[in-house]
Amino acid sequence: MAERFEKNIKRIVIIGPESTGKTELAQFLSRQFNTIYVPEYAREYIEKLNRHYTFIDVEHIARKQIEMESKYLKRANHVLFYDTFLIITKIWFKVVYNKVPEWLENNIMALKIDLFLLCNTEIPWIPDNVRENGGEMREKLFQMYKSELEKYTFKYEIIKGVGENRFENAKIIVTDFLKNNC
Repeated sequence: MAERFEKNIKRIVIIGPESTGKTELAQFLSRQFNTIYVPEYAREYIEKLNRHYTFIDVEHIARKQIEMESKYLKRANHVLFYDTFLIITKIWFKVVYNKVPEWLENNIMALKIDLFLLCNTEIPWIPDNVRENGGEMREKLFQMYKSELEKYTFKYEIIKGVGENRFENAKIIVTDFLKNNC
C-alpha cells in the first residue's frame, strides 16, 4: 500500500457494459501515457472453463483482480489504467445471483481510484463466447454502473464517440485530469 503513495501513481479505471471497447481503450491509453494497464482477469478465466461459471468462480475472479493490482502498480509509470474494476464484478453478482459478498463491498470502498472512465453504449455489441448482455441489457448495465459510481461519489467521466473519436475523447479527458491532479 505504501508503494502506491511513494510513487504517486494515479489510478484510472475503465468500466462499462460488455463490448464498449474497454480493453482497446486501456491499451490505447497505456501506450499514449507510456505506462501499463491491469488486464481483465474474468475473460481469461471464463474462456478456460469447460463449464458454466459459478458464484465461487466469480468470487475467485474478484479476488484475483484485487491481487493483480499490486503487481501492476509496481511497474506503472505515473498512471495505472485498469481494464475492469470491482464495481463491474459487484453488478455481475447482483444481476446473476442477486447477492454480493460483503468483502467485495468493503474492497470497493477501500480502494482509492482517482478517476473512472465510464464507456457508453454507442459502439455496437459484438457477441462472442464470453459475452452475455447485448441488447437493452447494455443500457441497463450502463445505468447500474453510473449509479454505483454516484453512490460511492467516485469521480467519473463518460467516454463517448466511435472509433478514433472515442480514443481522442478519452485521451483529452485523461490529459486534463493528469494536468490538474499531478
